[in-house]
Amino acid sequence: MSAVKDLRVTVVQTELIWEDVAANVDSLAKKLSAVKAGATDVIVLPEMFGTGFTMNAVKVAETMKGKAVAWMRAMAAEKECCIAGSLVIKEESRNYNRLIWMRPDGSYDTYDKRHLFRMGEEQHTYSAGNKLLIVTLNGWKICPLVCYDLRFPVWSRNADNRYDCLIYVANWPNKRSYAWRQLLIARAIENLSYVVGVNRIGADGNGIEHSGDTAVTDAKGEIISMTKSGEESVETVVLSWNALQEYRKNFPAAMDADKFRLIN
Repeated sequence: MSAVKDLRVTVVQTELIWEDVAANVDSLAKKLSAVKAGATDVIVLPEMFGTGFTMNAVKVAETMKGKAVAWMRAMAAEKECCIAGSLVIKEESRNYNRLIWMRPDGSYDTYDKRHLFRMGEEQHTYSAGNKLLIVTLNGWKICPLVCYDLRFPVWSRNADNRYDCLIYVANWPNKRSYAWRQLLIARAIENLSYVVGVNRIGADGNGIEHSGDTAVTDAKGEIISMTKSGEESVETVVLSWNALQEYRKNFPAAMDADKFRLIN
């Protein structure tokens, strides 16, 4: 077996304060105070963790030099780990629902949400991304995505085992929580990959309720961790590298996957 170490993933299920970046980063800092430096490899926050899922980008959008990005940089350095979560980001004349993968040295990668939530008219406020992001962390290859992306398996198809863990950050409403739970399992099974889904709780500024149901699933589709609905929680889950490689070796379904080309 490889010498690649197991991956420690800290999932943060939390309420979000509507359209208030300063209040949210202050609240998150307090929640993360119990996470000691070097105790985890990556901290995963919900979608639009600075504001909640708002279409009021004119009011809340920040640049990549804004308060929330600066907070991510400082927190990653303090905790000696990566931090992932999405924010409302303005770049030139466009707004994006942008996931940021921040490293402890201050470097980062970004992924702009590809599938914009039509039922919430997200496509009228934000511009869609067209490039998948795969980052490397301690020998692991990780593909971070955003909320509605979960419904579209072609975008996340794990061709040639190009990643080992999918991460979804979300503001997924309680009324569709059944779909959330089932789709996380489906993505894990079909991609022979760990899947981490982090969702918020509480009501947003539009009165939409969120139950959380943050979950970590192994490549067999078995739940490793499920955060209790409606409760705030900061939990660190360990993903086994050897277990993943052993399962892929014994059940190499990826070798029989259909070949296709995605047309943007």
